[in-house]
Parts: sequence; structure tokens; C-alpha cells
Amino acid sequence: MTNQLNAWVVDDDEIYKFTVLKSLESLNLPLNLITFPDGEKAFNAIQDNLTDGAKLPDIIFLDIEMPIMDGFLFIEEFLKVKSKISKQIEIYMVSSSLDPKDIQRAKNIGAIKDYIIKPVAASSFKIIMNSFFENRNCFNK
Repeated sequence: MTNQLNAWVVDDDEIYKFTVLKSLESLNLPLNLITFPDGEKAFNAIQDNLTDGAKLPDIIFLDIEMPIMDGFLFIEEFLKVKSKISKQIEIYMVSSSLDPKDIQRAKNIGAIKDYIIKPVAASSFKIIMNSFFENRNCFNK
């Protein structure tokens, strides 16, 4: 069993994805980082690998506003197949939206661990990732 974490960044903003990847890489944690330009491609990857935990994400950083399939539609589809997924996946909704309706909508969805407002500081990713590894007992500090 590998201690490597599959972290997915689902966002159509290439500059933001680059920043997130660099922030996560700087943590020197055992991460396999994968990006998707929209929710549909990410959801298709989940559907294609429902029972293959090694290919599924452990954690997803999901944007709201994306073409083809936005973050909320992704969550709706994810919830339909969640019971078939072979592992627990933590999803963080990451958005520049300060709209209280978006924030409350995300907080009302149990599959969303938290709502994070962009831009996300590298220190926030460090807290999230260290907490994830500690909670899953993925490594010893």
C-alpha cells in the first residue's frame, strides 16, 4: 500500500492551477498531483475508476465556476455515485465567490469538507494537507 496521496485540482484557470501545484509541491509531502480543466473530466475519471482506489483522488480542490460542468453540478453527480466509490474522498470547494448563497450552498452539502476563498495562501494548503495526513495516519512526523 502506498502512502502517496492523490490530490486533484479541478479548475479552468491555468494560472491558479499552476500556483496551487507549486504551493502543494513546496510542502514536500508524498503527493500525486492531477489537474482537470472542468468538473466533467474529473467526474468521468471518478466514474472510470470507481473501484480502483489507487486511481481515485484522496482530496479534491474544486472550483465553482467552470465551463461544461461547474463545481456544484460535479458535486450533484458525485453524490449519485458516492456509495460505489472504493475510498473516502475529501472535497474542498475553492472559489473567488464571496456570495453568501454560494458559501451557504456549499456548507449545506455534506460531501464538501470546507469552502475556501481564493486566492488560497500556501499556509492554508499546508494546514489542510498536514491535517489530512495526520487524520489518515499516512505518515509519522
